[in-house]
Amino acid sequence: MDMRTLDEIRARGFEVLVKSLGPADAIRFVRSYSRGSGDYTRERRVSLERDLGAVMAGVLGCRKKEGRS
Repeated sequence: MDMRTLDEIRARGFEVLVKSLGPADAIRFVRSYSRGSGDYTRERRVSLERDLGAVMAGVLGCRKKEGRS
């Protein structure tokens, strides 16, 4: 079994998408994915370290600003 390069896999994958979805929908599908930005690990750690009371206060504050109780 030959190992394909990542570029070969991407090219073949796009060919299959175009054949299955058509060019426009294949492009729309690919564009729906992004690599994102930021540091997920750091942001998650900070998020998990937050006190539940602080989280609830933030949620209630947002609701109050929006006129929801």
